[in-house]
Amino acid sequence: MAGDATDTDCDREHDYRRVDVEDLPDAPNPTRRKKEVDEAVGATEFGFNLLVADPGERLPWGYHRHPDHEELFYVLSGTVRFETADGTVEVGEGEAFFVPRGAPNRGEAVGDEPARVVAAGAPKDADRAVVEEECPECGAATDREYEVVEADGERAYRLTCAGCGAEVDVLTAGP
Repeated sequence: MAGDATDTDCDREHDYRRVDVEDLPDAPNPTRRKKEVDEAVGATEFGFNLLVADPGERLPWGYHRHPDHEELFYVLSGTVRFETADGTVEVGEGEAFFVPRGAPNRGEAVGDEPARVVAAGAPKDADRAVVEEECPECGAATDREYEVVEADGERAYRLTCAGCGAEVDVLTAGP
């Protein structure tokens, strides 16, 4: 009968995982907090992050697009303003915002309180982002390259202009 579980499905052990999200380490990011929940539980098919951004902080690194990856943002509290190719959209508490593959966007927390946002995306293995922002050094709209470096004794991401190699930003973890 369709939908019946096979004996193998019922007899095998499953790798269920539970984590306390607040106990996870923060990943280098321009927001106050980024909890990589997908990494902590071993998810392989989709990305799932919890972001906490103070007003004025951007989500994520800049104006970007994912050529082969969809994103869904759910605002738990606060407000996020998304800049898109079609204009600006403000997304508030209890609202979701979908970004189709290839569509450019940049989020920024706005208002008087921090924004708590769930960011989910799939497929996980196709989440390569192309940042398309003006370089403050050469003025060209270029992608960003990054390398993992140490800043103040902690892991950080050093972003450079793909065109001229100038350092654009250094992203650290947490507050």
